[in-house]
Formats: sequence, structure tokens, C-alpha cells
Amino acid sequence: MNIDDLPALRSVLDTHNLAPTKALGQNFLLDLNLTARIARSADPLDGCNLIEVGPGPGGLTRALLQTQAQSVLVIEKDRRTAPILEQLAQTREGLEKGLEVRFEDALAVDLLHEVSAPRAIVANLPYNVATPLLVAWLRDLWREAGAYRSLTLMFQREVVDRITAQPGDKAYGRLGVLTALTVAAAERQFDVPAQAFTPPPKVTSAIVRLDARADVPGPLALFAQIERVTAAAFGQRRKMLRQSLKSIVPQAEAFLEALEIPPTARAEERPPEDFRRIAEAI
Repeated sequence: MNIDDLPALRSVLDTHNLAPTKALGQNFLLDLNLTARIARSADPLDGCNLIEVGPGPGGLTRALLQTQAQSVLVIEKDRRTAPILEQLAQTREGLEKGLEVRFEDALAVDLLHEVSAPRAIVANLPYNVATPLLVAWLRDLWREAGAYRSLTLMFQREVVDRITAQPGDKAYGRLGVLTALTVAAAERQFDVPAQAFTPPPKVTSAIVRLDARADVPGPLALFAQIERVTAAAFGQRRKMLRQSLKSIVPQAEAFLEALEIPPTARAEERPPEDFRRIAEAI
């Protein structure tokens, strides 16, 4: 059986009596035109070992199996989806791509250990774990040069705003700094209206694509230090840096002056590289 011969997703949900659950942060995307568009946003995928987190009933998985990826691994916590995903694995495309289905917590899976390079991630992320997953994957890019060729991910639109924000933007904060210091490019692709999901969330979603650098941005320990610095700086974002950084740098004013960073500046005004320099100097 080919993927195009499979029943419509709503019919599949009815057949298996499968409904999204709040506990898992599930909102199923059933529009196959949209899932195909997400897959296209991730191109080029030729030769990649592709990873999807939270496939649910497999709408996006169908599209990913029809790309030029070499293989596809899906990681899902909800075992109720097993018969649906297993049916996908038995399609012609699923067999060609060696579709592997793993029922695990994605936060506990070391993808660099489990999946060979070149890797790419494409996922409609469960809202309740989306940010921790992103930070973990950014950390991977400090562990291995080009750990992922690209990350094409769906978040709430406000999270995408934070990922792509520039200094001075209202949404600029810790997530934007960590992303900017890690990847070569972070580009919003398109918005996804709430009505595209079952059930419709109360927010608009958006797709963002992150492209890896060719090298590691720096030593892994530095990433942890940047996390610490940005947590302190943006935890009190309306305060001047000389105040917000006191918890990690006792003589913050003199420390900042030595780095030629104005102690009276606020975190939201400073470029990502300033936070790297602070982290390197601590």
C-alpha cells in the first residue's frame, strides 16, 4: 500500500477511537496540504536521517516519508497511536525509509547517540515540552559540529517570535540569544491558524527553520554558562545589568566596565555576543 492509498486522517482517528489529550499537550494537525508544506520548508532533506517528535496520528509523518530523506524515526509518548504508526511503517514509503517508531520521552533520548549523521528534525512539537526540547537540541549543536543539518519546528507563534527576536524587540530574551549564538540562521516560515488543529488551540502557531553552522559555536561548558548568564540577565529584564547580574558576578559594575559593556544597559538592549563575552569572562 502507498501512503496516498491510506484513509483520511479523520477517518483514521474514528477507526481507532483516538482523541487528543491535554495531558500530552496534543493538538492533531489533520490538513495534509499543511503537513506537506511543513515538509517542503525543511528541504533539502536528501540523504538525511530524519527525526520527528510527537507524530500523533502521523499526518506530518506521511509527508516526511515522501521526501528525499534516507530514513525516518518518530518518537511518541502516546502508545494509543501504535496501530496507526505501524500501518504507516508497512506502506511502501515506510518500508523504503525504514520508518522506526519509538515510544519514549523525547527529552530522554540522546539523538546524537541514537541516530547517525546527517540528521534533521521536523516536528509539530507538543506545547508543554517544546522549549526544553529546543534548548536540548541547541545544546547538541555545541556537542557536535552540524549535529543537525536543520531543525524545522512548530511552536506557538509567540515562541517563534522569541526565537527570531533581535535586540530591542519586545520578544527578545534568553531564547533568542541562545539561538543566535548557536545557529547560522533562524527564519520564520509561515503561521498555522488554530482552526487547522483538532482541537483548535487558543493560540496561533508558526513554523521556524534553524540551519546549523558548519562548526561548533564553542566548548559545551560555555553553552551552560551562557544559559546561566541569560537566565540572570533576562530574569530581571527591566533592571540594569549591573543589578541583574549581581547574583553571579558580585562586582558586576566593574566587571561590565572591564568588558566595555555599559553597566546601566538592560539585557533587552544588548546583542547576543555580549552575553557570550560575559559568560567567557566569568
